[in-house]
Amino acid sequence: MINKLENLLNFNQKALGLRAARQELLSGNIANADTPGFKARDFDFSKAMQNASPQQIQNFSLATTVPRHISSTDFRSITSVPKQYRVPQQPSIDGNTVDMDTERMQFMDNAIRYDAGLTFISGQFRTLLSAIREGN
Repeated sequence: MINKLENLLNFNQKALGLRAARQELLSGNIANADTPGFKARDFDFSKAMQNASPQQIQNFSLATTVPRHISSTDFRSITSVPKQYRVPQQPSIDGNTVDMDTERMQFMDNAIRYDAGLTFISGQFRTLLSAIREGN
């Protein structure tokens, strides 16, 4: 039963982890908008989802009391997602490639998709709880 639950949530767990990592990267771009020479970075989310595997993501361990507890993975510390530099639409003299309009748009799009992922997982848990309650 635990394996089925883990398989059901695995895709969403990866997606939320990658969305969180992307949000950190985008917020770093926004925070460094005035840093001379800073190069705005991002990664291709769909490629990262296709390539995400436990070997590419650093694990961290939580204290568990029962060996059957579900293992957790920290998707925020992505080690092998190839980061790409943005090509500036209007280059600045100081070498900074952050375009605030682009960064804000990407940040909000990613935030909305992250929120949608949380809503979807919440719905899955409500469905599972409903099925468990009806089974009793």
